[in-house]
Amino acid sequence: MRIGVDLGGTKTEIVVLDAGGRERYRQRGPTPTNYDGSIRNICELAAAAEQAVGQKCRIGICIPGAVSPATGLIKNANSTWLNGKPLDKDLAHSLERPLRVANDANCFAVSEASDGAAAGAHCVFGVIIGTGCGGGVAIAGQALVGPNAVAGEWGHNQLPWMSPEEAPGPDCYCGKKGCLETFLSGPGMADDHRASTGRDLNAEQIVAAAAAGDTAAEATLARHEDRLARGLASVINVLDPDAIVLGGGLSNIRRLYRTIPQLWGRYAFSDEVDTPLVPPVHGDSSGVRGAAWLWPAGDGDWQGN
Repeated sequence: MRIGVDLGGTKTEIVVLDAGGRERYRQRGPTPTNYDGSIRNICELAAAAEQAVGQKCRIGICIPGAVSPATGLIKNANSTWLNGKPLDKDLAHSLERPLRVANDANCFAVSEASDGAAAGAHCVFGVIIGTGCGGGVAIAGQALVGPNAVAGEWGHNQLPWMSPEEAPGPDCYCGKKGCLETFLSGPGMADDHRASTGRDLNAEQIVAAAAAGDTAAEATLARHEDRLARGLASVINVLDPDAIVLGGGLSNIRRLYRTIPQLWGRYAFSDEVDTPLVPPVHGDSSGVRGAAWLWPAGDGDWQGN
């Protein structure tokens, strides 16, 4: 058995998988918004999981950022308290074992390409739209990382085909303006709704209000859908993946799978767009499964040697 941990911006989830990919344990809770608290929380979750399954396990962790090949420190995490820290080394020391750390969107893409919604597809683009906005690419079931460890990071490209009303876009934590993340994330949708209506609703409440006939909420969702279609059309223009899988909390908005394919043809450089847009088989927890599979089959159990 092996452990996967998804260190998200708002929640941390842990899962134990056996050799056949069956879940033996799962737990999730809020993510502490500081570095030491995040490390302590992961250690406590791992201890509880191992007690539940009765053995120590290899651990893989997915994070909303990447380990810099240049410095060995975390970079590009929207959980900004992780940036500039040797997270993999500190966790390995605290957990007293080797572990593997990878980008959450890469883990998500690998999971869905392996035994999920895009199983068997050669090139898969996995999208994370939740607290942040990230992406990962799986080629033949393996993550495409790149020499700078930023492959798939579409969320920090600027929203394409901006209207005058959208430009230059909101400030992003990365220091730029108008990043896709500032528009497409859950907080981005909430900010857009607030700017338009003066009302404070989160993404889930906006979706519910639109379904109940609230015209302002419907307008917010329509803007979000057009922006998501533009962002994904730019991915299709560059990568032309065999499938696009949505993940993260906003992947639960069912109408996206109908509306986005109706919209992205306006922006993609093709006469037709046949790319499947699909929900994840493993829900918004697919990334945590991908983290567990960072350890290959046959190398899951850890006995301290």
